[in-house]
Amino acid sequence: MSSLNNRRVFLQSSTVAIALGASAVASLGATPAASETISLGVMGLHRGSALAAALTTIPGAEIAYVCDVDSRAIATGLEAVGRKQTRRPQAVGDFRKILDDKSIDALIVAAPDHWHAPATLLACAAGKHVYVEKPCSHNPREGELTIAAARRQNRVVQVGTQRRSWPGIIEAMEKLHAGAIGRALYARAWYNNTRPSIGHGKPATTPDWLDYRLWQGPAPERAYKDNYLPYNWHWFWHWGTGELGNNGVHALDVCRWGLNVDFPKRVVSGGGKYRHDDDQETPDTQTVTYDFGDKAILWEGLSWSPRGLEGDSFGASFHGDRGTLVINGGGYKIFDMADKEIANAAGPTGDDLHLVNFLASIRASGRPHADIEQGHRSTLLCHLGNIAYRVGRTLNCDPKTGQIQNDPEAMRLWSREYRPGWEPQPAL
Repeated sequence: MSSLNNRRVFLQSSTVAIALGASAVASLGATPAASETISLGVMGLHRGSALAAALTTIPGAEIAYVCDVDSRAIATGLEAVGRKQTRRPQAVGDFRKILDDKSIDALIVAAPDHWHAPATLLACAAGKHVYVEKPCSHNPREGELTIAAARRQNRVVQVGTQRRSWPGIIEAMEKLHAGAIGRALYARAWYNNTRPSIGHGKPATTPDWLDYRLWQGPAPERAYKDNYLPYNWHWFWHWGTGELGNNGVHALDVCRWGLNVDFPKRVVSGGGKYRHDDDQETPDTQTVTYDFGDKAILWEGLSWSPRGLEGDSFGASFHGDRGTLVINGGGYKIFDMADKEIANAAGPTGDDLHLVNFLASIRASGRPHADIEQGHRSTLLCHLGNIAYRVGRTLNCDPKTGQIQNDPEAMRLWSREYRPGWEPQPAL
C-alpha cells in the first residue's frame, strides 16, 4: 500500500494510451490515410446523435449515414455531424439501406433495447462491424446469438459500456486486481434519479413523423399510445429492460470486472413500483443480489429519489479484507480499514474514448475493451435480476453459462416472442 500513500493523481487526456493499450495506440498513429477511413452509419438518433458528434472528433472516422424512424430526430443527427464533418451524410429511415451499402464498414446501433441484438445480428451478417449501445440484448438468448454471430462473421462488436475505456477506471481495476484492498469479496452498485410519472397512455393516431411499424420492428405489434415515445418505452417489458438494463448495466459491468466474476450461482431480487400511479411495468425501486459462491454483488436502483451512496447518484464500491475502493466519476478513491482515504485519482470520461477503441480494434482486427462476450455477461446480470423480480423467487443458475436451472417458468423469459419474419437466426 506504500505506493498509494496519500497521493492525488489526475489522469490527463494524454493517458488515453492507458485505455487503448500499446498496440491499439500504435495502430492509430497519426491521422489515418484516406484509405484507412472507417465509414459508419448511425441508427437511432435520440442517443445516436451524441455518438455521432463524438465520432466527428476522431480522425479517420466518417459518418456516411444517419438513420431514424423519427423524421424529427434525423435533423438533430444531421446537425450533430455537420458541426465537424464536411461531408453531409445520407439520411434514411430504414437502417437496412445502410447494410446494403458495401462501402460501409460499421454500424452504430443506438435504437431502443428491443432493436439492439436484431440489428447487430443483421449487421454482422452483412459484414459490418458493430458498436451497440447497452444493454446489448433485450433477453439472454439474443446475447448468446450475438456472440455467435460476431465470432462466425469475424466482426468487431463493441458494447456501449464506456467505462471499460476510461483510463481512471482501468487504473482502478488494476489496483483492485493487484490487491490494493486485499481480497475483494463484495461489490455494491447503485443508481438514483428523480424520474417523473409517465401517466396513463391513451390510444392515439400515429404521428406523421413516426414510422411506428418499423420502430416496433422485431417486437410483436401493439397499438400506438401517446406515452410510449420518445423515452418511456424503457419502462415496458415489451421493448425495454427497466432501470436495471438502462443504467444498472454500467455499474454491474464495473463490479463484475473488478471482482473477476462471470456467471452467478444464485440471483435474488426484491422491490416494486411504489412512487407513481401510472403505466410503468418495470420496478422503480429494486434490489438484486448476485451470489457467485465466494463473492457477491448488490445492486440498488431507486428511480424516484436522487440521493445515492457515497454522495453520488451513480456508482460502485468494492469491499476487501484490507480496505475499500469507491468508483468516483471517471476515477476512484481508496480507504483503509480505519476508513481513512489513502489514495484517489480522477480521469477523463466520455463516449470518444470508447469509440476510439472501437475504431482501433477494427483496424487491428482485435477484440475491443467491451467485446460482445463481456457485454453479454454483464447484460445477463440485468436480465437475471429482472427475471427473478418478475417470477418472484430466487433463481439458481449454472455458474458456467448463467442459464437458469430447474425453473421452466423463469426460462421462458430467456427469450421472447417475435413479430413473424423477424425471428433472430443463429449464425450459419
